Amino acid sequence: MCRIFAAILKGGKASPILTAGLKRLEYGGYDSAGIATIHNGRLFVKKDAGKINEVDRRLDFGSLPGSLGIAHNRWATHGAPVQVNAHPHTDCKGSVAVVHNGIIENFAELKKELLDKGHHFISKTDTEVVAHLVEEYLLQGISFRDACLHASRRLEGSYALAVISTVEPSRIMLLRKDSPLLLGLSDEGNFASSDAVAFIDHTQDAVPLDSGEMAELTSSAYSVFRTADGKAVLKKPIRLEWTLEEASKEGFPHFMLKEIFEQSRSLHYALNLQKPYLELMAELLDRSKTVYLVAAGTSYHSCVAASYIYSELAALTAIPVVASEFVEQYGRSVNVDSTVLLVSQSGETADVLRAAEYVKAKAATVLGITNVLGSTLTRVTRAYLLQQSGPELGVAATKTYASQLLTHMQLALYLGKKRGKLSQSEVDYYLDAFKKTPELVEQALREHDERMKKLARKYLSRKHFFFLARGLNTATALEARLKLSEIACTPSTALPAGESKHGPISLVEKGVPAVFIAPDDGTNKLMEGNIMEMKARGAEAIILGARDDEKLRRLSDEYVALPPDIPGILTPIVYVVPLQLFAYHMAVEKGLDPDKPRNLAKSVTVL
Repeated sequence: MCRIFAAILKGGKASPILTAGLKRLEYGGYDSAGIATIHNGRLFVKKDAGKINEVDRRLDFGSLPGSLGIAHNRWATHGAPVQVNAHPHTDCKGSVAVVHNGIIENFAELKKELLDKGHHFISKTDTEVVAHLVEEYLLQGISFRDACLHASRRLEGSYALAVISTVEPSRIMLLRKDSPLLLGLSDEGNFASSDAVAFIDHTQDAVPLDSGEMAELTSSAYSVFRTADGKAVLKKPIRLEWTLEEASKEGFPHFMLKEIFEQSRSLHYALNLQKPYLELMAELLDRSKTVYLVAAGTSYHSCVAASYIYSELAALTAIPVVASEFVEQYGRSVNVDSTVLLVSQSGETADVLRAAEYVKAKAATVLGITNVLGSTLTRVTRAYLLQQSGPELGVAATKTYASQLLTHMQLALYLGKKRGKLSQSEVDYYLDAFKKTPELVEQALREHDERMKKLARKYLSRKHFFFLARGLNTATALEARLKLSEIACTPSTALPAGESKHGPISLVEKGVPAVFIAPDDGTNKLMEGNIMEMKARGAEAIILGARDDEKLRRLSDEYVALPPDIPGILTPIVYVVPLQLFAYHMAVEKGLDPDKPRNLAKSVTVL
């Protein structure tokens, strides 16, 4: 989860341009930074851990010579955020340098193969294998372009790669699979980056690469090929009518909306969790007599959903607890047979870390799920998983929530398999279903952005909303209520639908919007009665349900149709998407800035 930038100029030094571009890309990663250039047939590299301005002050990136170079901001996923793991990475001879955004799934196998051939590795990253793989092909006497093509065919996972070599020092190779990458073309030279913001002040003429394509870039020309067969692809430039500020958000008006639309990509990354860590955490959970899921805010809602997921897939009782209440509520019952799974996007949430300190003193097993490698949470846990959703600048968690859910699901699946609660055919079914989540989320985004904008306008003046669901999607109701409250400052109530008649229904009056989350997961028949109860008292029913559920559609005042046949366990990931969009558009229609919600901070690091 990083950003890359490459520049090849007709004259002058590339390093000042690369440095300026990195500073604009810092929102895409900020635990380390580095630049590599080529000059007079030599490769020059400067890199270190830390924020870009700090690293630049120490190393003076602008002093690097050469009119060609590649640059990188890092958000660590493999290897701690230390100097040796910072990009660019090089080969044994110092003749190849590479920067990478994405995850190489089969890096361990490739690394072993290359070690057996005598290659020497110095980092703990997945990216370094790319430099050595290109080197290995160059040793066979083939061209730099063909070496990169052959290397790309060995890589599994997702990547945007920029590669340079002293073997052919007047060109840059760019490769894309799933991770974003586009070229920038100008009279002074050519560029490539994860985001146009890196070069938008030099050119607005861009060539977006598609997944499975490679580009060869010189200072005056570009060519594009398919990596599968090496055949040329005709790609014409497009004009980006963006200001510098708009480019930093990839054309979206707010970071929150940009990050909502990034969810299909972040879910793809979340599918690439490292199996050894999944297996270790599953083993530690299996040994436990009592399991607690401890988190705050949105992460707590992921734990509410996870409590259903661990029960469904692994027959494990896991108790979700709000972090600020954990010590007082369950502290005395924690012991050596307890496992506490802490969940925090930042890894720095004060209440979560307080719980960690307490349970470690009680000799409990402490595990973690976080988005930030090197955070305090990764240092205080016995084992942890990185949800791999990349930096999230919007205060309201969106893509990180979806990634947390998918991380829980994969861990629960490993645990269910280990405990013998799932057959191999069931494991295969769920693994296949998980792989479909990015596509399902992309479909929901494509179909419902404009629809939720219209609903936001229709219900803009309403003073209170209800969000109701059953089972697993009770967490979806909680998360939808939180988003509407924090971003649009609109009061709302979320509850299991069966609880509405135990008090909350007394608040229903004519015109009150009641949002029902009712996927075809076995609970929608029960939901029908709850919907009719609320409508009988004047509520307007906004129902999220399967596209082919005609009975629910007839009950609704507004029906949000989502794909049918979604495995029930995946519905919280898909069904939360329209509700995130609804909260966003409500905020915008009210004239509020969804990136700067009132009284809130991204990470609560004080008790």
